Amino acid sequence: MSIRYSQDFKDSLVKLHQEGRSLKSLAEEFGPSKDSIAIWVKQATPIMIKGQSKTLKDVKQLEKRLAYIG
Repeated sequence: MSIRYSQDFKDSLVKLHQEGRSLKSLAEEFGPSKDSIAIWVKQATPIMIKGQSKTLKDVKQLEKRLAYIG
């Protein structure tokens, strides 16, 4: 069974990683796998789209909205 982590929890681990903590140390201290944390970091990393900064999470939400409308 997979554990569902809250967005606040994910965001806090991403922030700690961005401040210099290793994926390994975060995984050992907080429980999620290094792979899970790496995915959260990737999802939270801004990318530039037509001059605007978006995260992968933002893009996925927009895709869902567009699919719903279409």
